[in-house]
Amino acid sequence: MFDAATVGARLVKAAYLEGDFTLSSGQKSRYYMDKYRFSTEPKLLRDIAIGLAGLLPPDLTCLAGVELGAVPLVTAVSLETGLPFVIVRKGAKEYGTAKLIEGVLPEKARVALIEDVLTTAAQAIRAAQLLTELGARVEKIVYVVNREQGAQENITAAGFVGAALFSKTSLGI
Repeated sequence: MFDAATVGARLVKAAYLEGDFTLSSGQKSRYYMDKYRFSTEPKLLRDIAIGLAGLLPPDLTCLAGVELGAVPLVTAVSLETGLPFVIVRKGAKEYGTAKLIEGVLPEKARVALIEDVLTTAAQAIRAAQLLTELGARVEKIVYVVNREQGAQENITAAGFVGAALFSKTSLGI
């Protein structure tokens, strides 16, 4: 059973940092949610995966996660649900297969994109658009923390459905 209050408190204790930070969006922030501090802690990662799995729509055929930060999350949710996953690269690697997607994306896949901490959701939206271009149907973008700086609104404006396990407000930040 997923206990949001308990898991949220553990998440804040493990990953909440104060200081002067520049986010991937380029914005400045007085706090940072360090995804590596929660995604590398096995018990917390497992509990977050259980919570994320509870947000998934039915009848999915595949999960996806954006490199590098979402890979532990999508792996954990895959283990929880039994669904296979693919990794969406931010850019094609310049060697080997030069793919933008690692793993096997089933034909006409029904996908949930798993993400970590979203500010504007720009990378998540790019990944969802790429999956769509490759023939997948992105059913939902599911993420751990909504920093409440436009992510959810941008996901909706891009034509996708999003759901966060926690928000800045629900975590008391």
